[in-house]
Amino acid sequence: MEKSIVQRIWLFYYEGFKSMTIGKTLWAIILIKLFIMFFVLKLFFFKSELSVYSTPEEKSNHVIEQLTSTDN
Repeated sequence: MEKSIVQRIWLFYYEGFKSMTIGKTLWAIILIKLFIMFFVLKLFFFKSELSVYSTPEEKSNHVIEQLTSTDN
């Protein structure tokens, strides 16, 4: 019985990553950098402006005002 297209795509990538040598190290470096950029920097350098508001309605109003304001 022939495998479905999803199974063939999965096996293609699975076998490719399994046989990599330097590629695994490069992917690990990429994932570590992404983790640092999105999680560590966000925790320490970007404040949460929405924590000032207590209700979801206030938070959504603030977001709408920030997205639609013409003052930059």
